[in-house]
Amino acid sequence: MNMATGHIAVTKDRLVNDLKNLVTDSEDMLKELAGELSERGKQAKARLAATLESAKETCGDLKDKAKAGAEAVDDTVREHPYTSIGVAFGIGLVIGVLVSRRN
Repeated sequence: MNMATGHIAVTKDRLVNDLKNLVTDSEDMLKELAGELSERGKQAKARLAATLESAKETCGDLKDKAKAGAEAVDDTVREHPYTSIGVAFGIGLVIGVLVSRRN
């Protein structure tokens, strides 16, 4: 795995982990508040539960897409290593020029 793919994987893993933590914390909060809600609170709880379910699905989809993207990048780099090196060098050069102009 190259550095770009590794960075994408780390970022993806961190995002997926954060989403899982958010869902878990929200579910725990819903359980704690279950007996203490008015009718309006129960409606808000139902909306939050629906949003959490959607977030779980989005998290799974994001994880699948990120994995597919990382695999595609890895395959491309393996198939065209010299082109990949040239593109990375060019991007690095452009970023270096832009950063040096700001200072």
